[in-house]
Amino acid sequence: MEAVIRHLSKIPYWFIVISIFSPPMAVSAQVTTASAVPGEGTTSIYLDPVNGKTANDLVRLALDNNGELVAMRKEAEAAENLVKQARLRANPMLEIGGAKRIGGTDNNETIQAAQPLELGGRRSTRIRVAEGGLDIRKQAVAEKERELAADVRSKFGEALASATKLKFADDVIGMEKLMFELVAARVSDGRTAPLEQNMESVELNRMRAERETAEGVVEMRLFELRNLAGMNPEEPLRLRGDFVALLDAAPPQDIATGRALQTRPDLVGARAVEQMQTARIEQAEAEGRIDADVMFGYQRMDTSFPLLGIQESSGALLPIEERMHFFTFGIRLNLPVSNRNQGAIEAAKLEGSAATARRQFGELTVKREIASAYARYDRALQAMEIYRVGVRDQAAANVDVVRQTYDLGSKTMLDYIGEHHHYMATENGFIDAELEAYLARVEILRATYAPELINK
Repeated sequence: MEAVIRHLSKIPYWFIVISIFSPPMAVSAQVTTASAVPGEGTTSIYLDPVNGKTANDLVRLALDNNGELVAMRKEAEAAENLVKQARLRANPMLEIGGAKRIGGTDNNETIQAAQPLELGGRRSTRIRVAEGGLDIRKQAVAEKERELAADVRSKFGEALASATKLKFADDVIGMEKLMFELVAARVSDGRTAPLEQNMESVELNRMRAERETAEGVVEMRLFELRNLAGMNPEEPLRLRGDFVALLDAAPPQDIATGRALQTRPDLVGARAVEQMQTARIEQAEAEGRIDADVMFGYQRMDTSFPLLGIQESSGALLPIEERMHFFTFGIRLNLPVSNRNQGAIEAAKLEGSAATARRQFGELTVKREIASAYARYDRALQAMEIYRVGVRDQAAANVDVVRQTYDLGSKTMLDYIGEHHHYMATENGFIDAELEAYLARVEILRATYAPELINK
């Protein structure tokens, strides 16, 4: 027993502070099983400080492999071909016909070609509408990349925080086992009531139960992260990084707002929609104007009479027949008399007004998102700093004082357990504060479309 106490006296204070509070199960049985609990000490399968994937690694994977993003890029490629199609001129039309006299020998063959002229800017407006559609598709891809990158970074932070909490739980459980052994030794020597060992047993088992729940949260976060990154659910994934390194200084809010208003894909896309609606108005007006087709043709006519004529040179009798060749030409006009595309023009104007309203509201929303993200970030940094300076060290010191007074017999095991709960809540609260600051920084990246959001 004295050897155990001498060994524990050499353990650093912070190690004992955490180990003081965890429950055993049944005196000797608990000590035996405490060192071999399935799942405990397995955070290495979630965290790897050397070969694990960083947030940037996972963003690159997501941008390359996310199925929805791949589909949207294909749609953008399709829009490029629609622009190619819009640039093509209208095909000429060829008409072949003929006529034969019933009961006679006369016949007529006609070949006629027509070329649509597409007057009134029909072709140019069609091209502008198609190019507007392509620009919208491209901005939709960029917008999806912005949202996906921010979602991956957020899920990375949540998974990292969950894994950090799990690692902390493993450390606490490992040290709590030593405390249980110390209490068990004191019970064996008759210096402590068996009730205290049972209380330690309950506390240790409670921590194990909470640890299993914590590991389930880690696994769930990693499954969500794999899905965003386009990875298979069974593919191994370990994380690398810490919140201190992930938190960097945010640019001034006014500069970030100005950049976002110019570069955010959703706003650029809204402007593209606005421009395309203007092109659609012009297209509707062009299609309501006069149009024409130029026509050229060739006609051959064979005609004869049921009489015989006398050839002038020889006097021979010959059939009376004649073959005539004609070159034909003309213009076919499409006259907008009653249908001048009035309904389509009015509809296009209204859709243009709607696009303008959406763009203006989008700019207002962007300003609000940026202001909200900066406010959240500033408060989260203050909360994290309060935890770091004014809470964590004091909580550890409080546990140390209670431990020492317990050794002197002035405090009970309940005092230990209560203070230990406070200490664990403090550490987990600090991890939550780090996560909140990180998530707020990601929201700034998302709202401002900062270059580091999409790190290729």
